[in-house]
Amino acid sequence: MARQRKAVDEKLVERLAAIGCTDREIATLLEVSENLLRRRCRAALDRGRTRLKKSLRRKQIELARKGNVPMLIWLGKQYLDQRDRQDVTHSGEELRVVERIVTSRADTGPG
Repeated sequence: MARQRKAVDEKLVERLAAIGCTDREIATLLEVSENLLRRRCRAALDRGRTRLKKSLRRKQIELARKGNVPMLIWLGKQYLDQRDRQDVTHSGEELRVVERIVTSRADTGPG
C-alpha cells in the first residue's frame, strides 16, 4: 500500500521564503523534510526569495536617495564596482593614510 502524499501549501512556502525563513525552518513548520520541500516547492522557494531580495533592494535604494552615506558607499561597491583603497606613505616621523573610493573598471557609459 502506497503512503499518502503530504500536502504542501506552496503559497505559504513562498510567503515564508519572502520573509527570510530558511529551508530548514520552512520544512520544520510544515512538518516535511527539507529534501521534499526543495523537490516539490523549488519554484515557490525561488519566487519568495526573489521577492525578499527585491524588497531589500528597494529599501536600500530608498535609503541611499535620502542621503544615507554608508548605503551610498555600499551600493557603489555592489553596482559600480567601486572599492575602498588606502594609500599609506611614510617619510621620517610622519605616517600618512589617505582613504578613497576608486572604480575598479572603466565606466561603460552614463549610469
